[in-house]
Amino acid sequence: MKLLFAGTPEIACPALAALDDDPRHDVVAVLTRPDAAVGRHRTARPSPVAALAHRRGIRTIKAASVRTGAGHDEVAGLDVNAAVVVAYGGLVPADLLKIPEHGWINLHFSLLPRWRGAAPVQRAIMAGDERTGACVFQLVPELDAGAVHASMTTTIGPTETSGELLERLAADTTGLITTALDRMADGIDPTPQPEQGFTHAAKITPQEARVDPSLPARTLDRLIRGTSPAPGAWGLLDGRRFKILRTCLVDPARDHETDLDSDLAPGELHATKNNLYLGTGEGVLRLMEVQAFGKKAMRGADWARGAHPNGKVLS
Repeated sequence: MKLLFAGTPEIACPALAALDDDPRHDVVAVLTRPDAAVGRHRTARPSPVAALAHRRGIRTIKAASVRTGAGHDEVAGLDVNAAVVVAYGGLVPADLLKIPEHGWINLHFSLLPRWRGAAPVQRAIMAGDERTGACVFQLVPELDAGAVHASMTTTIGPTETSGELLERLAADTTGLITTALDRMADGIDPTPQPEQGFTHAAKITPQEARVDPSLPARTLDRLIRGTSPAPGAWGLLDGRRFKILRTCLVDPARDHETDLDSDLAPGELHATKNNLYLGTGEGVLRLMEVQAFGKKAMRGADWARGAHPNGKVLS
């Protein structure tokens, strides 16, 4: 098939590479978001998908929106059989959905109808889901509501962060897209989603990622894993933002490696020779990786050796 590929972040690159390497398909063009300012000097850089397309010599269309304007017209003028979307970051208008012979399909990192929306992996971890997966579905005007062409399931690791799970899913699901394209070419109809049972995976806001130490340790561990690496769970320490990027649940009765010998009040920090701990409303968290204001991310114990946090309270 002749294809348009629409994607922007790093997690979309494995799918683009797999399709471009597949002799059965021809990626005619790539649609991606415009160059974005990054780094301290705010230098404009192409998206990871744009950079990969450039290296592979694939025509690239950069557009923040394809609802109207030059981006819309350029996409409308393409001669393709289908369009594949992996985290493009923009809505596709109804008139463009009708143009390719087989329409547009989308790789979505959840088991639809569970977690429709922008942050399905993050929400799954934060909710304590033990299993998740990915679906390739037919793009329709309604949010993530199209019929499903192909799907797979996987277990969420007990310490896996959203960044790690997204990276793993991106690598493991490239075959789902080719399976969906094969089924479309063979005239096999996709499976409609149930009309009930869906949940909304809204984008995670920085305020939502704020740590409330009065909550149980297990709840906070899910929040921290679900928001790592972005936007990153945080609290205030000495009036400045303090990020917590990785944690481990502590059970002093069974965890023989712990060197914590006292209970901690919610929000209380306590450092020992080898570990950094945070008291919560129920239980204790070991802070494995943290990032103090203006500093780089580092092991919690390494940060504590220079910061001397004992007696300080995260709020």
